[in-house]
Formats: sequence, C-alpha cells, structure tokens
Amino acid sequence: QVQLAESGGGLVQPGGSLRLSCAASGIIARLYSLGWYRQAPGKQRQMVAHTGIGGGSIIYADSVKGRLTISRDANTVFLQMNSLNSEGSAVYYCHAGALNPVRNYWGQGAQVTVAS
Repeated sequence: QVQLAESGGGLVQPGGSLRLSCAASGIIARLYSLGWYRQAPGKQRQMVAHTGIGGGSIIYADSVKGRLTISRDANTVFLQMNSLNSEGSAVYYCHAGALNPVRNYWGQGAQVTVAS
C-alpha cells in the first residue's frame, strides 16, 4: 500500500500564489509517477501536472503551463501555483501511479479557493 499525505491548500486572492505538498509513504518502490489532479464543482477530475520517477518526463495540462510548476524531492511532490485565477479553485488531489501490480493511489484532497 501507498499513502499520500497532502498539505498546503487554502484561500488565496486572485493573482496570488500557493504551494501544495504531497508526501508518499509505504511501498514507494513500486511508484513510477507522482502528480496532481484537480476537480472543480460540477466538473470531472482533470490532470494538472505529473512527473515521472527515475528519470521520467514532466507533463502539464495546457491550461496551466507557465503558471503551475511541479517538482519532486525524494518521495514528496510539490505543486507551485502562481498567478492564480478563479479557474484554480478546486480540490487538488495528489496521485501516485504504481506498477506490479498496476495501481492508482489518491490523496485525501486539498481545497484551493481563489477569491478576493
């Protein structure tokens, strides 16, 4: 099993910045990717950014390129969000992909609200 512990959500003004963190623990040797999804009210969960482990590439959703940055330090993945607008209001979920067997793991979700 893999556990994902998120932190860093909250209320931020339009144009502001916020940083999310997600620490992975458990059987992390099976992980091949870490990343972030978000889900706004009434909308489907969508991929925001993902990074491979062990030399894998970084992928961003087109809508966040240039404003959100994903990074990783060992078993912790971060999402730096700059120039936030109302589109950024959502619950952000940390995601981990594992192999052998193939499994998807999710964090508990972090609420981000962009409002003045």
